[in-house]
Amino acid sequence: MNAFWIILIGFFVAGSCSILGCFLILRKMALVGDAISHSVLPGIVLVFLFTGSRDSVWMMFGAAVFGLLCVYLIQKFQQGGVQTDAAIGVTFTALFSIGVLLISMFTRQVDLDLDCVLYGEIAFAPWDTWSAGGVNMGPMAVWVTGLAFLLNILIVTVFYKQFKICSFDPAMALALGIPVLFFHYLLMGLVSVTTIASFESVGAILVVGMLIVPAATSYLLTDRMSMMIVISVVSGGISSIGGYYMAMVLDASIAGCMITAAGIQFLLVFFLSPTHGMLWKKYKHHKLRQASTS
Repeated sequence: MNAFWIILIGFFVAGSCSILGCFLILRKMALVGDAISHSVLPGIVLVFLFTGSRDSVWMMFGAAVFGLLCVYLIQKFQQGGVQTDAAIGVTFTALFSIGVLLISMFTRQVDLDLDCVLYGEIAFAPWDTWSAGGVNMGPMAVWVTGLAFLLNILIVTVFYKQFKICSFDPAMALALGIPVLFFHYLLMGLVSVTTIASFESVGAILVVGMLIVPAATSYLLTDRMSMMIVISVVSGGISSIGGYYMAMVLDASIAGCMITAAGIQFLLVFFLSPTHGMLWKKYKHHKLRQASTS
């Protein structure tokens, strides 16, 4: 039964990240998830300093506040003329260093269990259950990540056209009267919620892989936005299932193997994709040269 819960949690996380990752790839903001996962550190430390508690709910609240602050600062830097990659790099390194500074100054003798919050361990997720009215409702991580998955599906479905136009041509979106800034913050807010929801299951750092790799894989397979999202979610699901059984065979980290499985898919597509694959491009180039010389 634990295997089922682990794969299901992995699928929810991969699915949530894959949907959003498609838009991040098109916006050239793939590393926003990485920025958020590092930027939450001062929020975690400050919550502990103010409450004296290591309760996960309070830590998640502090992480959420700083995750949204990270998104806000990145946007402000971009509006000020800073390039996207530089804005992301400056924001997350600054906030992360503040978190490290707070730890070194005030919590040297305290175990905040930051590895659990930032890296997670999906193998332990099925044991963290909750009850309602005396009925065991199953692992908490399933509900949290499942709700994040459904939230992403709902919002992206309702505002699909707006997200699509804003990602491909923000100037055209503005001309059509679409509030581009609102949908930017909405997308970044979803990324922040998804990252935070995955803290104690697969870990925030590994969410970065799921945000980027399945979406990058699907990008090489299709030029249609809707199909790109579908392929990305399927790729994430395959990574979840394949990664789990890979971990069982290798006796290795489950979350790490899930990302490895996603990476293997990307490499296969990178070389063999019929539209953008490297080997396929060389084959077509070779055929063209043969045709021109004959």
